[in-house]
Amino acid sequence: MNKKIFIKTFGCQMNEYDTNRIFDIVREIGFVKTENLDESNCYLLNTCHIRDKAKEKVYHEIGRVKKNFRLRKKPIVIVAGCVAQAENEEMIKREPYIDIVIGPQAYHKINDKIEEFLSKQKKIDETEFDAITKFGYLDNIKNSSKKITSFLTIQEGCDKFCHFCVVPFTRGPEYSRPFKKILEEAENLSENGVREITLLGQNVNAYNYENYRLSDLILEIEKLDGIKRIRYTTSHPRDMTEDLINVYGVSKKLMPLVHLPVQSGSDKILKSMNRKHQISDYINTYEKLQKINPKIKFSSDFIIAYPGEDEKDFNETCDLIKKIEFINSFSFIFSPRPGTTAANFELIDKKISLTRLEKVQKQLFTNQINMNKSLEGKEIDVLVENKIDGGTKFFGRSEYMTSVIFDGNDLDMGNIIKVKINRSNQNTLFGKSLDNLEQRVA
Repeated sequence: MNKKIFIKTFGCQMNEYDTNRIFDIVREIGFVKTENLDESNCYLLNTCHIRDKAKEKVYHEIGRVKKNFRLRKKPIVIVAGCVAQAENEEMIKREPYIDIVIGPQAYHKINDKIEEFLSKQKKIDETEFDAITKFGYLDNIKNSSKKITSFLTIQEGCDKFCHFCVVPFTRGPEYSRPFKKILEEAENLSENGVREITLLGQNVNAYNYENYRLSDLILEIEKLDGIKRIRYTTSHPRDMTEDLINVYGVSKKLMPLVHLPVQSGSDKILKSMNRKHQISDYINTYEKLQKINPKIKFSSDFIIAYPGEDEKDFNETCDLIKKIEFINSFSFIFSPRPGTTAANFELIDKKISLTRLEKVQKQLFTNQINMNKSLEGKEIDVLVENKIDGGTKFFGRSEYMTSVIFDGNDLDMGNIIKVKINRSNQNTLFGKSLDNLEQRVA
């Protein structure tokens, strides 16, 4: 059998990390990665349950695969990820084209399940929560990522049970990977040529393994010469501990963009969401970080028109955005998720919801535009990630994760260089490299 696997990934950075690790796993039984769906004999859809209509997107994608393979032998069809975890039984009943459903804590079993299906031709549902065994298995398979920037999962699951969120039901309880194993993977990535690591977790700053915290991981990974930048996401305001705040005063490689989802500027709505933090706590964290490092900027997530949000609550969110001046933030109208507490709440009128979202996004986008405009004419540090196809332009990111397109040099790849910004738009900075790397290397 000519074993080629095609994986389509939806959703968060953790799904991207999981997809790369699935490629590493199935390589053990002879599968190779393909970017061409038509030549695959195994199709895997790595799903996300956060956004609206996630389940229907799965069936739409399966329909596309059916169409592609209607005149030839169908591939093994696997649905993985959080939708698979939440909708496993229904999926197998509703869509006969699906062969295997596997949850995000069972990826270590994927090879066995593929081989079991090939031998027995019986549908398989594997959605057991088993994070400890999964990561123990993955620790023995090297991460093959060779990109300039790479994700590294350090923590999974959630114990917070926010009333709008399905993560505790799809990823299970909070689990922190062994400290030493994370450092080994980071070292492996560094040897592969990775220069920036983003530490991942559903509540990444809740990481706690034998009294090691996220702050300890950052300071240890910083010792790797090959790693030039460190980021982490997604964090929870409740877990923004003093030791993590203090790292921003000593670390040379931790980037000054703090992504800290607040969700709402109203204490009333935060209580209804079961977020377990108040706006005063959030502002206190912001002020401490600003005092430690004035370069720090905040980005966030906002749920607009959450059930019960009145004009006063919404205006408090707008006031918080003005105060913090968030950049690179995400905002969405509340969308109920089956099985969550908030799924039973009464929705706010769609027209009101859209009006509020437009107002918030206008404010957030203005912050981004102003931030980018302030960098015009200035020299900034950019980590060069790749060359843009078909030209002499290069792509990299600023310390604040903003995309930068610039005239550069092939030898700049994987290095942090000075770029002078000459223009900008909402999402991107444009400029020219000031570094003559050829002379520097010589």
